[in-house]
Amino acid sequence: MILIVEDDPDIAELLSVSFRKEGWQSLHAENGEKALALMADNIVSLCVLDLMLPGMDGLAVLRALRARPKSAALPVIIASARGEEADIVAGLDLGADDYIAKPFSPKVLVARIRSILRRAEGAKRQGEVQASDEDRLEVGGIILDPLRHEVSAHGQLVDLSATEFAFLELLMREPGRVFTRSQAIAKAKGEDYPVTDRSLDVHILSLRRKLGEAGALIETVRGIGYRFREKP
Repeated sequence: MILIVEDDPDIAELLSVSFRKEGWQSLHAENGEKALALMADNIVSLCVLDLMLPGMDGLAVLRALRARPKSAALPVIIASARGEEADIVAGLDLGADDYIAKPFSPKVLVARIRSILRRAEGAKRQGEVQASDEDRLEVGGIILDPLRHEVSAHGQLVDLSATEFAFLELLMREPGRVFTRSQAIAKAKGEDYPVTDRSLDVHILSLRRKLGEAGALIETVRGIGYRFREKP
């Protein structure tokens, strides 16, 4: 079940039709209060969230979702006309998994949803395997546990979105290696994941901010991509 939080009925209907073609059921909430009520009463696999809502805005809805145990790990894609970098970073900092600016192609949104749901299902299966210390990655004060899906920096837990976690794990597994933007996207999210270089840059910016001083270990290689520094 996908929850569509959108105050424009035409856009909501377009998304609902697109999702039905994929065999996905959906619920529609035209405001934040209704969205939270539907979340409480239904089993939802993913939320497509607009930011410009009447009353409670989208960022407040996202904050409320993350504060509730039932929806703390719910995949959320922000779909909004507010496409400025500050808005994107704010959404990612609050735990959104992706951000797509309006106007957008429903096919692109569907492809992103498929990718996120695949990763969520893979993480669920992986979490059923007993964790061991050998699975943990530790570099320069950052500890990443892929089985528990946890990251800490200098002893403090860091709340990352699924996308940020995937990019960090990719870089930490091969410190010193330079990944081009296209390689990073393909390896972390899948070959069919439709994301632009700018979107990746925003994810990395948000990741660095959340890691604090340890974020400096993620280096930009001008004109190429990113790498994780081998030595702090």
